[in-house]
Amino acid sequence: MNIANLPVYTVSQVNGYVKDLMEDDPLLTGLLVRGEVSNYKCYPSGHHYFSLKDEQGSLRCVMFRGDAVRLRFRPANGMRVVAFGRVSVYPRDGQYQLYCAELMEDGRGALDEAFEKLRRRLEAEGLFDGSNKQSLPKYPKKIALVTSPAGAAVRDMLRILGARWPLAQVLVVPVRVQGTEAAGEISAAIHRLNNRADIDLIITGRGGGSKEDLWAFNEEIVARAIYLSNIPVISAVGHEPDVTIADYVADLRAATPSNGAELAVPDQMEERVRLEQLSTRLARALQARLAGARRELERLKNSRALRNIKAPVQDRRLAVDGLRRRLALALRGRVEGGRQALNARKARLPLALGAQTAKKKARLGRLAAGLDALSPLKVLSRGYAVARQGEDVVSSIAQAEPGDKLDVLVSDGVLNCTVEKKEERTWR
Repeated sequence: MNIANLPVYTVSQVNGYVKDLMEDDPLLTGLLVRGEVSNYKCYPSGHHYFSLKDEQGSLRCVMFRGDAVRLRFRPANGMRVVAFGRVSVYPRDGQYQLYCAELMEDGRGALDEAFEKLRRRLEAEGLFDGSNKQSLPKYPKKIALVTSPAGAAVRDMLRILGARWPLAQVLVVPVRVQGTEAAGEISAAIHRLNNRADIDLIITGRGGGSKEDLWAFNEEIVARAIYLSNIPVISAVGHEPDVTIADYVADLRAATPSNGAELAVPDQMEERVRLEQLSTRLARALQARLAGARRELERLKNSRALRNIKAPVQDRRLAVDGLRRRLALALRGRVEGGRQALNARKARLPLALGAQTAKKKARLGRLAAGLDALSPLKVLSRGYAVARQGEDVVSSIAQAEPGDKLDVLVSDGVLNCTVEKKEERTWR
């Protein structure tokens, strides 16, 4: 190999590359590791550092304070444990190590760890969200029981369903509820029921037992079958303290199979009581309506309109006569008022005309006096004269020359004169 053509990397680049490889590996992002604790140290920061070893190897581990506060025991050297976490590289020294999220004593809690791991993953996917859960039918017509046909749980559910709501039909879908094949049978039965149109509700579960006995209801295949079901599902597994993954995913969790049957249907005795109460309320309401109708009928029967059919017509005639009299009086008053107003206007008319005539005469006198004062003849009577040359009035010496003929108008006639000479003067 010709190394001269190979690129050269820094130590940090190599460590970062290996770190990315490990963090992209699904197996290394969440795994369980069993081993013996060695070199255990707890620092004042709250972080725990130790190694897990077996007969053939050793793995460095670290548990940070946020995860360590959930420890239920104090780790010690030589203790056998099962650690859950992810494997990655610490770039500063190039050492890969297990970053522990949880730590359990070996031999106890292995199933619990598997349960928690699946629960966290399915919860992160949204399989437990309340918004995805369906409401149960109030009066289911047909209920399917996905359970073992031989267990006491199915007998209890059939008994309770028959006693509480015998109107519902019950279909028992036999499956194994324990063992390696149980989860596949349960999920397949739920899928088959969803292909039918007559099933209103599914109850799946079994009676109590150990954690291993109930483990089929903690399998992912069962959880996803319940989540994908278009038919509402009640999970009724084990006793009240038992909690399975199926309980988280189901539309409703029942504490026991018997409780599942109780939650699935109403109680016929309670429904009978409710119907009797409704019937009583309806009867009382009808009686009240009838009593009211009888009172109204009695009132109408005794009314004047039914005792004397002509009474309404007579009442209307009287009303019309009254309106006619009121109309006649109103018209008479209007006519009389108009006549009086007209007479009053006639009486005032001569006075008004006389006053207007006097005002006009006085105004005419004032106008005549004004015209008389402005008359040229009035000016001539005071000793003034007007010189004219033909039709033109001579008001300046510039308009006449010596020898010109002028007519001089005085108050009682005209003087025919000849201009001998002209003299310019200023009159003040």
